[in-house]
Amino acid sequence: MTCKTASCCCGQLRIEVQGDSLGAGVCHCLACQQRTGSVFATLAAYAAPFAVTGTATEYVRTGDHGATFRFRFCPVCGSTVFHTEQGNDECVMVAVGAFADPDFPAPQDSIYECRKHAWVRLPDGITRYAKDTD
Repeated sequence: MTCKTASCCCGQLRIEVQGDSLGAGVCHCLACQQRTGSVFATLAAYAAPFAVTGTATEYVRTGDHGATFRFRFCPVCGSTVFHTEQGNDECVMVAVGAFADPDFPAPQDSIYECRKHAWVRLPDGITRYAKDTD
């Protein structure tokens, strides 16, 4: 089984995941734009178990459909590395950029396209949703 490690910019916070991604997606919601400081977030889901090393600061946010998400970021460099949904211990969402792998596969889904910046271009064939998929 393959293992992949994602980390913050300074390397203090790391997460090791096992196996292939369950899927990757892009989120254009305003909360993700503010959280990342970019115009979208790109996330990849991985099945548990996963191993975290280092210290994380947490930010908890409630989504549009009432789910609570716990974002973990490095208290030293501020990089967001991963998040989990409260009550769902089956998977973890990892920020694709934290893998620092330019060969990471393209996302399959794009959500909150109603908030997408007009100049953003995504791969052909991506599944698009106007809002959250729940």
